[in-house]
Amino acid sequence: MIKKKWWHDSVVYQIYPRSFQDSNNDGIGDIQGIISRLDYLKELGIDALWLSPVFESPNDDNGYDISNYQGIMAEFGTMADMEELIAQCHERGIRLIMDLVVNHTSDEHPWFIESQQSKENPYRDYYIWRDPVKGEMPNDLVSTFSGPAWELDERTGQYYLHLFSKKQPDLNWENKKVRQEVWQMMNFWLEKDIGGFRMDVIDLIGKQPDLNVTGNGPKLHDYLHEMNRETFGNYDVMTVGETWGATPEIAKLYSDPKRDELSMVFQFEHIGLDEIPGKAKWDWQELDFKRLKQIFTKWQTCFKGDGWNSLFWNNHDTPRIISRWGNDKPEFRILSGKMLATILHMQQGTPYIYQGEEIGMINTPVTDRHQLDDIESLNMYEERLAAGYTKEEILLSINKKGRDNARRPMHWSHQLNGGFTEGTPWLALNPHYDTLNVENALADSNSLFYHYQRLIALRKEQPIVVLGTYKELLPDDEQLYVYERALGSERWLVVANFYEQPTSFQTESYVATEIIISNYPDSKLDLKDLTLRPYEAIVYKCQ
Repeated sequence: MIKKKWWHDSVVYQIYPRSFQDSNNDGIGDIQGIISRLDYLKELGIDALWLSPVFESPNDDNGYDISNYQGIMAEFGTMADMEELIAQCHERGIRLIMDLVVNHTSDEHPWFIESQQSKENPYRDYYIWRDPVKGEMPNDLVSTFSGPAWELDERTGQYYLHLFSKKQPDLNWENKKVRQEVWQMMNFWLEKDIGGFRMDVIDLIGKQPDLNVTGNGPKLHDYLHEMNRETFGNYDVMTVGETWGATPEIAKLYSDPKRDELSMVFQFEHIGLDEIPGKAKWDWQELDFKRLKQIFTKWQTCFKGDGWNSLFWNNHDTPRIISRWGNDKPEFRILSGKMLATILHMQQGTPYIYQGEEIGMINTPVTDRHQLDDIESLNMYEERLAAGYTKEEILLSINKKGRDNARRPMHWSHQLNGGFTEGTPWLALNPHYDTLNVENALADSNSLFYHYQRLIALRKEQPIVVLGTYKELLPDDEQLYVYERALGSERWLVVANFYEQPTSFQTESYVATEIIISNYPDSKLDLKDLTLRPYEAIVYKCQ
């Protein structure tokens, strides 16, 4: 049985600060812009705000390359702005979750600048340096952002490791001084009364590069247990680890309360379902819907009080879910968005909403390399062009999977630049902002926004959503996702048509007494003979 914590019935909203709201019209979102929109988030009903990095950074990877963990990027504001944001969140009952990026730093961080000076420098061992092997790189590890994961430093004749950009050198977590520096920094923020940490690629900190081991290294959980003991374990906060390689067994190691590590992890098994196995994320295939259901069911049933699940469709690294697995045509965008939201939010776990998801923001196709900003997409473009792919093939992959899709500025109104800025936006907006925006969503009682608001309220009002058991029905159905939630004598049935084609559903095992929520205003109560319309999703209370 779960020992209930505040985050068990909470919903988290992720903000990408650069793209949320610009307060000074320089084209870049900022902290004061976020403060100005907190009442909107309060109305949505969220409990916690996950803020992508706002620390000092050269912005090689949009803030995930940090040069000062205890300073705020000037584009975003000041430490006083940050403290005001924390206080204003608290006034509204919202906890602020900071993004913890400690697998690597920027190459402009003072530690790395010192580390480069000589092999004898006291900071040399803060990073991972290796001698050449027969005049070549130490081994064949590759970067997530394309190319080798080793960069030669001409001054000292050694290579340093970077699992991401060459401007993001990996920290050496085997060095106790590195860990102590990280604990000091985390406590600095915890003492400012933040609500916890989202931990960027945390499964990589236990890497052993000489053995070609990057994720889930043998010392990883020792480091996390030490982190818990030295920092957040002394506070009532939430922690979530980004763990691309997690299985249910590994996730339990992170999130079993008895182990004193993290509150939960992000696992990405469902996110990779439109990738061709063994290839890059850019090599895509159609979604295997039955496999999606299998994965959700596996993660819904694997924890028995010995772990906790996170629930998400979107984040700053993934394409917009309505364009990806819903339907972004005008006639189906809202219907499919509500269906996807219903499927996810009626499951057990802590849901995460990515900015703009609640109004149905969609992907933004580009036609030329010069319209791209994301380093991952730009590197892939050049690599694949050199490998013989056509420009059209490359852009098709980027338009489906590229990270810029999620990072375009928020649509607040039909005004110039969607009300995001009166300046020139750092990244062009989706051209549909004039109709697809917060202003219109708030004015329409049938909007996706209010569907999300109701789903969030149900999690707070109904213990069955948080604590109920999960049982899937019809796992082999090609169109329907049907599952039961049960708590005591109460039973709810979630019935969702994942596709545009109508389909039928009948059951004698359930007698519906009430429709809890639906994405159509006239859904039928009778479960004996039900025809589900395109993307129809209904939650029934049953006898």
